[in-house]
Amino acid sequence: MRASDIIQKKRDARELTREEISFLIEGYTQGQIPDYQVSAWLMAVYWRGMSPGETSDLTEAMLRSGRVLDLSHLPAAKVDKHSTGGVGDKTSLVLAPVIAAAGICVPMISGRGLGHTGGTLDKLESIPGFNVRLSLGDFLRLLETVGAALIGQTEEIAPADKKLYALRDVTATVESIPLITSSILSKKLAEGIEGLVLDVKVGSGAFMKTLEDASRLADSLVTIGRRMGKRVVALLTAMEQPLGRAIGNSLEVAEANEVLQGRGPADLNAVCEELAGWMLVLGQRAKSLEEGKQQYRALIQSGAAAGKWREIIRAQGGDPIVVDNARCLPQARHQTEWRSPLAGYLTRLDAEKLGRAAMVLGAGRQRVEDPIDPAVGIILHKKLGAPVARDESLATVHYGDPARLEEARPLLEAALRFGSAPAAPAPLILRTLA
Repeated sequence: MRASDIIQKKRDARELTREEISFLIEGYTQGQIPDYQVSAWLMAVYWRGMSPGETSDLTEAMLRSGRVLDLSHLPAAKVDKHSTGGVGDKTSLVLAPVIAAAGICVPMISGRGLGHTGGTLDKLESIPGFNVRLSLGDFLRLLETVGAALIGQTEEIAPADKKLYALRDVTATVESIPLITSSILSKKLAEGIEGLVLDVKVGSGAFMKTLEDASRLADSLVTIGRRMGKRVVALLTAMEQPLGRAIGNSLEVAEANEVLQGRGPADLNAVCEELAGWMLVLGQRAKSLEEGKQQYRALIQSGAAAGKWREIIRAQGGDPIVVDNARCLPQARHQTEWRSPLAGYLTRLDAEKLGRAAMVLGAGRQRVEDPIDPAVGIILHKKLGAPVARDESLATVHYGDPARLEEARPLLEAALRFGSAPAAPAPLILRTLA
């Protein structure tokens, strides 16, 4: 078997066998097939696509390139959630403790932010002392004792994905549904889970800008996940404006803490409630979505969810005082009010531009190696449809470097659009594949 023959076969739009896909992925992971040949294969896949069978075989090959956790000794159901990335999306910080408090095991391997979308690991590391670099042994120990753990991808988990993703990033082959599907599922299924809830974001602040593209990705993820024997549900959720009011790492942790204590923005709470409801259904703790949502509300109102969050933070080396005192999180050196230039109604609050503004302030990174300022970001005071008076505060901007603030101003201004009447409110949950 030769890599060049596999490249040619896919170039000619013919379906690859499981053996051919395994040969290519194993050879690349072990350094036996060079970057230039895999780059050619990636471009062939980008243009020619893959059948569900090929995508399933690719996911399996990437999954088996590293260690697959065996959690069968744990009596609880094992369920996780994955988001395709957005602005202000801190749902993982709410869902992990809620679902663990319900008695479901939550093995959550998360990622960092890149570009305008935030990353769960960056948010967690804004909690003083919180360690996301646990060994797999410590990860398993916390799942046994706490019921949840939130870490980054280790060297043992899907190493083929790590190599392929880096290559896709520099060969303009990121936007491929089969490649995205196999990348997401190979990491998630390596956690040893039985159920997975997928939050596929749609809109200006999302990776998928249109409902059509997001639906194609969600369909692929659900199809392949189920082919591999997992219980999978996908929700398409709106990302035209940021989720919640906080954008930026420590600011988002503080907002997640508010939700866990029965407060927080209505839109963030509604999305968390929907995702949690499905996680509880897949974990067989609820017989219906409505029952799952009722359990979510009860776990928050009783204090059990916030208590589990303190337990998770303490177990991973962090200071749980941050749950009750946001001043113990990193604080920006400066704050300024971003005021409205006009009176009217907010008809556009572009999530991508606001995410880029937060990135410019230092909350995100353009390159993987860029440093993060955990304290900076934006707290919105107005959301879509809200009435606004001239010179009224739209948001509080938390910043450290005045030069970065000036660089972010044009993005903030470009994110806005005003009208004489409020736009009809858009739904948060656009579609469910259940």
